[in-house]
Amino acid sequence: MAENAISLGSYRQLLRSNRNVRLLWLAQVISEMGDWFYAVAIYSLLLELTGSARSVALATVAMVFPQVLISPMAGVVNDRMRRKQVMIAADIARFFIVGSMIFAQSLDRIWLVYVLMFLETMMWGFFEPGRSSLMPNLCRDDKEVLVANALGSTTWAVNFFLGSALGGIVAASFGRNAVFVINSCTFLVSAWLLTRTEVQEQHVVGQPPMRFRELFDFSPILDGWRYIQGHASLKPILLIKGGIGLIGANWVLLPVLGEGQFRLDGWGLTTTQAGMLGMSTLMGARGIGSFIGPMLGAPLVTMQLRRLRWAIALGFAIACIGYLGLGFAPSLLLAAIAVVVGHAGTSMNYVFSSTLVQTLSEDRFRGRVTSAEFALMMTSISVSSFCSGEAIDRGIPPQHVAMWVSGLTLTPILLWLWATRKWS
Repeated sequence: MAENAISLGSYRQLLRSNRNVRLLWLAQVISEMGDWFYAVAIYSLLLELTGSARSVALATVAMVFPQVLISPMAGVVNDRMRRKQVMIAADIARFFIVGSMIFAQSLDRIWLVYVLMFLETMMWGFFEPGRSSLMPNLCRDDKEVLVANALGSTTWAVNFFLGSALGGIVAASFGRNAVFVINSCTFLVSAWLLTRTEVQEQHVVGQPPMRFRELFDFSPILDGWRYIQGHASLKPILLIKGGIGLIGANWVLLPVLGEGQFRLDGWGLTTTQAGMLGMSTLMGARGIGSFIGPMLGAPLVTMQLRRLRWAIALGFAIACIGYLGLGFAPSLLLAAIAVVVGHAGTSMNYVFSSTLVQTLSEDRFRGRVTSAEFALMMTSISVSSFCSGEAIDRGIPPQHVAMWVSGLTLTPILLWLWATRKWS
């Protein structure tokens, strides 16, 4: 495969020259920005009502594990229907789901928070594989696919930083209801932008209309897994995002540390406001790390498998160092720096793995392959988050849990190097 370097200029060129990628990118910007507004408000609400790290862990599971449950169905839907239409429908559903959060802000209604988060994630489970699978159809060659994936990861990182930072400020200044309303409206804007894209979806050409019973026909899913099993280069790539998911404990660690040990006290802030801003700082640091990771890794970005093999191992090593630093950090500033380092490594690997899957899988199977990849990552995030919440509630200091996460990150390094030892 030819080598393709990424630069800021390539981002500008792609957005300027490819209208459809630009529209999909704008939809991502708007909807993801709202999502991170919403995350800070949810975590703050749960910690205020329950005071338990377990409640945050359960919220994380509700945010990610439905992707595992829905991924087989989502893969079939995205391979049998027009992905653009699937994404628009998911956005409209999320408008109503997230808007209903304003009715779930008391201890006796806390169950509604988990139900709504579960439903919102199910819709995301249809949307995200569609977006990832649609991208190669919008791009004109493999180089644009590579640039578009790096841009998507970088954009996610900027949205995470800005959304987390602004979400804490807006929630502290105007209340959580304002956050929920803003987030719900972003999905309508995203859906409108998607209606303006023009894309040829060849995977549906010649296929009969999809019928309801096909959602429960698992033979296409088995075909997808057989496809993966038959391609030796795909099997280890699917494990990259599973390894990234080990760092999913950050969904519990960052809110708990921000609300407690690294609360931003002073300036006349209430305890709740100080906790929101502490969370925003650490979650914003995660966004910064995810932003700079693909940029720092740009010299390593290539479609040469042997070089990517070592680049991915390096990304996991950087994540390991970052979370070890978080475990020893004595202040909010140093904790934020450690989070930046850790997520710079995982974001590098996210771009690498997405590009490899999209490039090495056939269009007619890509939705199922992408869904399988996300399912592995979400399972890993759910398990690591739940275990972290349980450990903290049983009296283990959150920073000690961060050290454990750092040690666990060594596992995917060793497994990855072993699984790809024959790559050339």
